[in-house]
Amino acid sequence: MGRGWGFLLGLLGAAWLLGAGRGGRQPPETETAAQRCFCQVSGYLDDCTCDVNLKKPCPFWNDINQCGRRDCAVKPCQSDEVPDGIKSASYKYSEEANNLSEECEQAQRLGAVDESLSEETQKAVLQWTKHDDSSDNFCEADDIQSPDAEYVDLLLNPERYTGYKGPDAWKIWNVIYEENCFKPQTIKRPLNPLASGQENTFYSWLEGLCVEKRAFYRLISGLHASINVHLSARYLLQDTWLEKKWGHNITEFQQRFDAVLTEGEGPRRLKNLYFLYLIELRALSKVLPFFERPDFQLFTGNKIQDAENKMLLLEILHEIKSFPLHFDENSFFAGDKKEAYKLKEDFRLHFRNISRIMDCVGCFKCRLWGKLQTQGLGTALKILFSEKLIANMPESGPSYEFHLTRQEIVSLFNAFGRISTSVRELENFRNLLQNIH
Repeated sequence: MGRGWGFLLGLLGAAWLLGAGRGGRQPPETETAAQRCFCQVSGYLDDCTCDVNLKKPCPFWNDINQCGRRDCAVKPCQSDEVPDGIKSASYKYSEEANNLSEECEQAQRLGAVDESLSEETQKAVLQWTKHDDSSDNFCEADDIQSPDAEYVDLLLNPERYTGYKGPDAWKIWNVIYEENCFKPQTIKRPLNPLASGQENTFYSWLEGLCVEKRAFYRLISGLHASINVHLSARYLLQDTWLEKKWGHNITEFQQRFDAVLTEGEGPRRLKNLYFLYLIELRALSKVLPFFERPDFQLFTGNKIQDAENKMLLLEILHEIKSFPLHFDENSFFAGDKKEAYKLKEDFRLHFRNISRIMDCVGCFKCRLWGKLQTQGLGTALKILFSEKLIANMPESGPSYEFHLTRQEIVSLFNAFGRISTSVRELENFRNLLQNIH
């Protein structure tokens, strides 16, 4: 745990603001490679003033080609490597819950009630619980009680290039964009083989959307861009029987983000990456009161470690709170109440569907990080749209109106760690590309 928080603290050194404007554009033939990638990544951002089950079947199609490369594999933790506090059920991450167990056992013995239920009733209650738990969630979380669920040390399974690409990888993102971003089939995305020069039509359509749907597309695009930055920054440059060498692949980065090579799409993707960054920053600043409550513990069973982890967590959140944020989520779902409610529900259901699509990724390591970052973004959205519930939380005792599970907490901070790493890596690529034409 300590290593993870130390790593997260280091991410706060990432660049917080967009670079200053560079004046007018130069002709493409006279620009450096850095200018072609980062030319539009300046100024305002338009709309702005682990436990895991990797064996869940794909719910949408059956023809999944599992990646057989060793770099696609995930190494799970052995049971004796997982702290007892983490192996508890997801809601038992407070020290208070652990201390009350003996008192509860005694009360159960003295005031026992016949609680036997028919099998049919038990199934119904389980369905009620699942419905209640998911009513405000933007992601479909894995069942940590499933026999297929495994604990994974993320530091031993870093996100990097695995060789998973081609039609199968393209299919995942194509389904996400085409069926879940509020886009009609008649509008084709730029660089789509079927687009045939419809780039202007796509952006005219996008700008005509309400702010919520436009933001949804930009968040997905930003997440996609962030993942591509990770893969370009930790690319397998050399693979011999002596060693593997991972590092920055400039060519791969240019193919994904160079303005000329991507017909202007690359810089837009990077701009959406910064948009995603600000959204997650905003969510972390909003959720501070939840973690500040005295009875909240990052419970692992090690009291000293738990206290240190909470101190570091609050230090990070207060640092984020001091950041002059440029995103105001109050403009979301602000119109007619009935229409706003329907739009918010559509927004939530579309995002839940994307979280289910991640179970169709054929590379287990890609699936691991895809699910984690998707759930992290979903948790950020849940926080942003729960401002009143957070404000009304009791200072102590259980919070019934607003609650985050252990899964949501882990995914929230690791997703922010990934997007922060992307921002830092963009500066590294900017420096590497500075003298390339």
